[in-house]
Amino acid sequence: MQRYFLKETYNGQKSVILSDDDYHHITHVMRMKVGATFWVVFSDSKTALVALESISDSTIEARIMDWEREDKELPVRVTIASGLPKVDKLEWIIQKGTELGAVEFTPFIAERSVVKWEEKKAKKKLQRWEKIAKEAAEQSHRQFLPLVQSPVKLKEIVTYSQNFDWKILAFEEAAKEGEKSQFAQTLSEMKQGDRILIVFGPEGGITDQETEFLLENDFRICGLGPRILRTETAPLYTLAAISYHFELLR
Repeated sequence: MQRYFLKETYNGQKSVILSDDDYHHITHVMRMKVGATFWVVFSDSKTALVALESISDSTIEARIMDWEREDKELPVRVTIASGLPKVDKLEWIIQKGTELGAVEFTPFIAERSVVKWEEKKAKKKLQRWEKIAKEAAEQSHRQFLPLVQSPVKLKEIVTYSQNFDWKILAFEEAAKEGEKSQFAQTLSEMKQGDRILIVFGPEGGITDQETEFLLENDFRICGLGPRILRTETAPLYTLAAISYHFELLR
């Protein structure tokens, strides 16, 4: 059943109004008629089953019928900080990372980032990333719409990291050196509701200077197994492992 994210919070209203892209999707793509049912997710994550009541030239109104009671979000809140990769790779990370439960994506401009961030194109690119996250969240039946940030510098990632319970650097050199227990140990120490920031390097990896900077600011180095993963694969592997640990093992 289709699901749409709303910008409003739930304040006791009996019905909701949908417009713009959602209106187009409901009326022209799904071709829903009065009486059709679908889910809407309020900005505070409350999720309601609604029935389409009326269709105008630019909006639809739907009446709230019931509420979704099953919690579909990861028990921990994971932010993915990717060294800015090529555009299609970042879009892949955002789309699949959303499906796997990430709550935030914060790209950063790494020393070895191949792509150069152009501020004049920033707004358009950010809008595209947000749309990708929204569509992926709807498709995967999320109850939380992930936040997608514009690229920042590594220094800003470190400043932002002060708000997290866990700060991890997924480091390919650790895998090459045979380190394979730190990530599992870190997962075992986490508890429900913890906020986790995980940093991944771009195509060329993290430099020694960047690694030292993160270590100086209390990031924990973790290998991700014996194989070297691509920049777009590593975040998905990590999210899958977190889901397995917190959801499938319990």
